[in-house]
Amino acid sequence: MHYVYILESLAHSNHWYVGVTNDLRKRLAQHNTGDSVHTNKFKPWKVKNYFAFENRNIAENFEAYLKSKSGRAFSKRHFPSRDESRRSGIAESTER
Repeated sequence: MHYVYILESLAHSNHWYVGVTNDLRKRLAQHNTGDSVHTNKFKPWKVKNYFAFENRNIAENFEAYLKSKSGRAFSKRHFPSRDESRRSGIAESTER
């Protein structure tokens, strides 16, 4: 499986990161240990959402979409940050 994931910084809830991997647990650990130059200054991170794909090419295309202007708007509308959820009255799920 190939996962497109959205990370949210626990320290800075308005910072998100979108990536693709075939090992989500390992990749999250790498982000949280500072192995990624793109995410190390906003760690720790939590997985906000992830999407599973059998085909790597489709996963990469979806990742590219989420990183586009319209994809960012889609993400903000459907997956608001903790701060945006509080301001809009949306309850945050506590399920794990």
